[in-house]
Amino acid sequence: MKQSIKKIFLMFILILLLTGCNTKDFEDKEKNNVSKGETVNKEVYEEKSVLNQNGDEKNNDEGVKENDKNVEVDFEKVKPNEAGQVMILMYHSLGEEKNNYIRSIENFKEDLKLLYEKGYRLVSLKDFINNNIDIEAGKTPVVLTFDDGNKTDFRIIKENGNKKVDPNCAVGILQDFNKEHPDFGLEATFFINGGSNTFGQKDLLEYKLKYILEKGMDIENHTYNHINLGKASVNDIQKTLAKNVEFIKKYLPDYEMSILALPFGVRPKDKEKRKYLYEGSYEGVHYKNIGILAVGWKPEHASIHKDFNPNYIHRVQGYSGKFGIRYWLEYFDKHPEKRYISDGDKDTVTIPESMLNFIDKSKLGSKNLRTYQIKKEEDN
Repeated sequence: MKQSIKKIFLMFILILLLTGCNTKDFEDKEKNNVSKGETVNKEVYEEKSVLNQNGDEKNNDEGVKENDKNVEVDFEKVKPNEAGQVMILMYHSLGEEKNNYIRSIENFKEDLKLLYEKGYRLVSLKDFINNNIDIEAGKTPVVLTFDDGNKTDFRIIKENGNKKVDPNCAVGILQDFNKEHPDFGLEATFFINGGSNTFGQKDLLEYKLKYILEKGMDIENHTYNHINLGKASVNDIQKTLAKNVEFIKKYLPDYEMSILALPFGVRPKDKEKRKYLYEGSYEGVHYKNIGILAVGWKPEHASIHKDFNPNYIHRVQGYSGKFGIRYWLEYFDKHPEKRYISDGDKDTVTIPESMLNFIDKSKLGSKNLRTYQIKKEEDN
C-alpha cells in the first residue's frame, strides 16, 4: 500500500515538472515572437497623450465627465492629422473659361465630384477659422468661397409662375449635388459688393440673401465698391467696409459680417493702415473681422497651427492651371500626410506626435489635444 502511494506521488511530481517546462517553453516562444514582431515592417499606432486646453495631461479612466471622453479612433485606418492643410477654394463666376476667374459649369460640377470622391467635405469658413470642424473620421474639410456676387452665383428663374433656383447657377448646382450626396454638405461663403448689382435681379436681392442664410450658407464683406485697399486712405478703407455692412443690414438687420476678402488680393503695405481692415467704423457703423482672405495660390494651415495667420488667409483658385484646384488635389493624392484628416470627434483635436511642436495651444479653446505615435518595427 505504502509503495503504491509512493508511486502515485512520484508520478504527480513528474507531471508538475513536465507541465512547468512546457509552460515556460510556451512563454519563451511567445516572448520571442513579440520581440521579433508578428507585425514586422508594419506601422504601430499608439495613443501617447491627451492634453486639455491648458496643456495638462488628462486621465481618461477616472474622474472624467462623459462628454469629456474622447471618441475612439482607429489610428492605423484613419491616420488623423487635424493640423494638416485645408483648401479654401475661390470662385468668381461660371461660364465660358476666358480667364482664370471664370469656371465652366461642367468643370465646376467635376470639381465637386472629385472633391467628394477623394474624401473632402464642406465646412463653413467661420467654422474653419474658429477650429469648429465637425466631419466624419477620415475625411478632409474644404471651404467654398465666391467673390463679387456675380449673377451666375445665384440666379432665379420662373417656372409656372413660381420662383425656382436656376440649376445652372452655383447655388443651384450645389443644391443638386447635396441632394445626391447629403454628406458632402452645403456650406459656402459669398463675398459681395453692395455698390454693384449684387447677384443681378435687384428686385430679388432680399429674397436671395435670406435664401442663402436659410440654406446654411454665409454672406461676407468684399468692400462696398471693390476698391484697391492697398491704395486707399484710412478713411476710404473704413468707409467702403462700413458701407457694405450697412448695405447688408438693410435686408438682414440681425446679421453680422465678420470676414473680409481683399479685392484683387491687395492690402496696405503700411501695417498701421492694415489695422483698419480688422476693425473700424464710419458714420456710426462699426465692423470687426475675424479673418482676412487673400486671392492666394496655396492651401492654408489648420487654424490651430502656429503658422496660421487669420489676417492673411490663403486660397486656392478654382481653375485647372498650375496651383489651381486640380493641381492641389493631385498634390494631396501624392502627399496624404500633408492634408487635414478628421478624427471624427468635434471636441478633440488629434494629431501625430511629430506635429506637436507646430500647435498653438492657445487656439484650442475648450478642446482637448490628443497625440499618437507612428513607429515602424524592423526585423531583428
